[in-house]
Amino acid sequence: MSLRPTVDFLLYQWLDAEKLQARERFADHSRETFDAVLDTSERIAREKYAPFNRVVDTEEPRTETEPDGTLRVVLPQATYEARRAYAESGLLSAAQDYDIGGMQLPYTVEAAANSFFAAASISIGSNLLTSGNANLLMVHGTDLQKQVFALNEFNGRWSGTMCLSEPQAGSSLSDVATRAVPDGEGFESDPLGPRYRLKGNKMWISSGDHELTENIVHLVLAKIPGPDGKLVPGTKGISLFIVPKKLVDTNGQLTGVRNDVALAGLNHKLGWRGTTNTLLNFGEGKYPVDGQAGAVGYLVGQPGKGLHCMFHMMNEARIGIGMAATMLGLAGYYASLDYAKNRPQGRPVQGPKDGAAAVVKDAAQPQVRIVEHADVKRMLLAQKSYGEGALALNLFCARLVDEQHTGDAAAADEARLLLEVLTPIAKSWPSEWCLEANSLAIQIHGGYGYTRDFPVEQYWRDNRLNMIHEGTHGIQAMDLLGRKVLMEGGRGLQLLAGRINATIERAIQVPALAAHANALGKALQDVGAATKAAWATGQPADALANAVPYMQAFGHTVLAWVWLDVALATLAADAALAQPASVGRMGAMRFFFHYELPKIGAWLQVVSTRDATCASFPEEAF
Repeated sequence: MSLRPTVDFLLYQWLDAEKLQARERFADHSRETFDAVLDTSERIAREKYAPFNRVVDTEEPRTETEPDGTLRVVLPQATYEARRAYAESGLLSAAQDYDIGGMQLPYTVEAAANSFFAAASISIGSNLLTSGNANLLMVHGTDLQKQVFALNEFNGRWSGTMCLSEPQAGSSLSDVATRAVPDGEGFESDPLGPRYRLKGNKMWISSGDHELTENIVHLVLAKIPGPDGKLVPGTKGISLFIVPKKLVDTNGQLTGVRNDVALAGLNHKLGWRGTTNTLLNFGEGKYPVDGQAGAVGYLVGQPGKGLHCMFHMMNEARIGIGMAATMLGLAGYYASLDYAKNRPQGRPVQGPKDGAAAVVKDAAQPQVRIVEHADVKRMLLAQKSYGEGALALNLFCARLVDEQHTGDAAAADEARLLLEVLTPIAKSWPSEWCLEANSLAIQIHGGYGYTRDFPVEQYWRDNRLNMIHEGTHGIQAMDLLGRKVLMEGGRGLQLLAGRINATIERAIQVPALAAHANALGKALQDVGAATKAAWATGQPADALANAVPYMQAFGHTVLAWVWLDVALATLAADAALAQPASVGRMGAMRFFFHYELPKIGAWLQVVSTRDATCASFPEEAF
């Protein structure tokens, strides 16, 4: 089964991406150029990624020790070839301006194009970090930082990372202990930015060391000590630095000097095994620069504003993780659907015979393929509703990025705020429910699902990381209930409710959708009431004790809205439901409303009552 028809429908029939070419920025584009990009992405993913997904899972990154004691990362040759093909396609800079080598492609189309790579092999490329790194520098870097670092990432020469976590400080960034001190007299006059020396350790750094590119641009969070030499507590003291693996000049050429950044070792994870995941030591003196220890780093933005800058990359990465989770869910769905269509097992259920009360199966009847069993259809429909619904949400969020560049300030601000509210959902919902889809894919395979003879066990392992990647479920939930629905006086939540109500008003006029529209309206009211009830005491501890159930209910409501809107587009394109794909979308929509949306009642109950079962449970009682 191909992903392409679903992508095409969502892009062109639902999001009407062709209208984007009417904007000046995209005037050179057309449906033909959009399709050409999708064709190229689909081909590279099929030829360079998919055949090697199992290879990079079984041949994990390893290290070899060079004669000088340096650790060198060894990767399968397929990784190099896949990365080269991706870079040469121009997709790293697809949405960038022509004058820096970009295609000025709508981000909506770029996101759709990247979906093929995520479905083919999520762990080969890790290209989202390089793009996110460069995009951050295009917003917060100096002109020379953009020219030297960002552009060389966009053109594929260099790759990028995001260095936040430390061995003692994972998600708790206020506890970052990496230090950055001015690099001697005149440190502020370096053309590449104020020059500092960094010392500290960073953990869980994806793509932190490899030889896929000639250089690696690390974006590192560190604290600049105060006059007393002490680090400022909390997040306000955090600054952001460019720390290249190899030092470069102002023309972007390597100087031949290795920066004081050392690979201490590799982390071996449950999934995403094709991506190097590293512990990096900054400034330990293994590679002294100018005879002294300390990794050379260049300040990005203002001192103490590092977390503000880094959130640009973090939010982009969160949406990228949502897409990764989505495509793994869909990959498992396609695999289990193929298996179910070809696996004979069991016989049709028949009514009671000869007055017997029990349902019986006639052993004389031939076996049926398991896709004919109602429970297998249930599991397939669940996967379809999760995966295709999440893909629609991801592409809608990508469209909101494009809506911020319309020239209409009010529309751009609305899109910005909507994206703020939806980002925790775009990251968390696919990472939870497309993981569930992968679990169902294993279930459909039965005992074979646990074996390496079939790909579904790998999809589950790869996807299990995504509930932790770029902020755990709990962190996303606290961001949603503790900040996003409250920001700007709740305007973001009001904007989202307005969009949902607009869909409800359209759908309620369609007999086939009216009941679903009413169910969505009730869900939206319940979420709004629970939001108010959670904050009734004004105490964050009361409100946030059940932040995850709140996020689950919020996410299900958003996905029900997405499915209802997709159903409207389906009927507009094929009112008679003459195409199997149309029947499939309508069935997945009905499944979500009948089997999934009712779940929000239990989640919102504990939110609305500010249930303290978990928060007040005594430690010794465990």
